[in-house]
Amino acid sequence: MDPEVSVLLHCTAWGGLLEPQVQVELSARFNRQTDPALESHIEEVWTERVTMEPWLFNGAKFRLHSFSLASTQHSCPHTPQPPCLNGGGDRDGRQCSIQKEEEGQHETKGNAESGRAQVLRHQRDQIDGVIGERQHNDKDLSSYKQREGNLRDSQTTTPGCRDQHPAVGSSAAEAQPFPQRDVGGKGEGPTPILTLRLGLTCYRDFLGTNWSQRARKLRQRAEVEYGDPLALLAQPLGVGGVLCTADRQVVLIRRSQQVAEARGLLDIPGGHPEPKAVFEGLDEEDRIRVEMLQWREEAVVRELFSSVCAEIRDEVNVPLCSLGEPILMGIALNHTSAGRPSAEFYIRSSRALLAGGH
Repeated sequence: MDPEVSVLLHCTAWGGLLEPQVQVELSARFNRQTDPALESHIEEVWTERVTMEPWLFNGAKFRLHSFSLASTQHSCPHTPQPPCLNGGGDRDGRQCSIQKEEEGQHETKGNAESGRAQVLRHQRDQIDGVIGERQHNDKDLSSYKQREGNLRDSQTTTPGCRDQHPAVGSSAAEAQPFPQRDVGGKGEGPTPILTLRLGLTCYRDFLGTNWSQRARKLRQRAEVEYGDPLALLAQPLGVGGVLCTADRQVVLIRRSQQVAEARGLLDIPGGHPEPKAVFEGLDEEDRIRVEMLQWREEAVVRELFSSVCAEIRDEVNVPLCSLGEPILMGIALNHTSAGRPSAEFYIRSSRALLAGGH
C-alpha cells in the first residue's frame, strides 16, 4: 500500500455499502475548533495562494469528524488511546474518531452475515474482483439495481444514451432501478450500518490547515488542547471512484497542473460532495450553516453517493446512464495532507474502454 495513504474504514466485511446502508449526523459540534490566531493564519495562506494562483476559488465542504458502525459485531481495534468516543459500554454501536487511525489501520471484524442484506451478499464478488480477491460476476448486479432515483440525472435522458435506463448495452436486470431506501427497517430494504458524523468546512480552511506548513504543529497543539490531533484541521471529506469498465479495465486520470494537491499525478476520478448541491438555487455558499442541513440528512447522503458519479461524468466523459450503483468500499486518509479523508467507491460502467466506449 502507498505509505502516504492508510485505511480508516474497510467495508468489504459487508461486501461494500450501498446508499441505504449509510446515514449522516450533522452538527456544529463536528466543525473544527478555531481561534483568532489560527483564523489570521488561514487568511494569510489563502491570500497568498490566490495571488499566485488566481484560478483557485473557495467552496463549502463537509467535514468528517467521526463515524459509527451500528453492528455490535464490528468494533474499533484497541489502541493506546481510546478509539471510541462513547466509551466501551455502548452495545448499540461504536463511535470511531478519525484521529485514532494515526495509531494504526482499522479493520472491521466479526460475523460478516450479521445485519447484511441480500443485496450486499450479491455485490461481494464485484468488490473483491476490483481489489484483486476474486473475479467479477456480471450477474451479481441483478438483485439490487432497483432503487428509485439512484443518481440525480438518471431518470432523465442524458446526451449520448440510447434510453433512460441506468445502464446502456447491459442486461434488462441491470438496467432496473433499485428499491426505495427503508432506513426504518420495516420494509424489505436494508437498514443503515454506517453513520458519518459531519460538520462544515471549506476549501480555504483546508489550504490553511491540512495543507499548511504548520499542519504538524496544529496537530500537536490540538492534541494538547482538545485531546484530538485533528480538532484544528479542516478535514474536508472527498470522494473517489474506482471505475471498472465492461471489459474489466480500471480508469485512471491525470490530475491538472492547476490544482493545489497532487498536480499532474495519476489518480482515480474524484472530488468532493458539495453542501450547496443540497440547496438548489442557493448562490452564496457562505450562507450555508450546519443547522440548515440537519433536516436534510437523506439529501446529504444522496449527494455523497451521487457526487462521485458526477465527478466521473465530468472527468471521464461517461454519461450517468451508463454507470451502475456506487458501492462504498471504505474511507482512506491521505497523509500528504495531514490525514485528509476520502470516501472510496466502486462503480461499474456498461461501456468498454478498449472498444472506445470511454
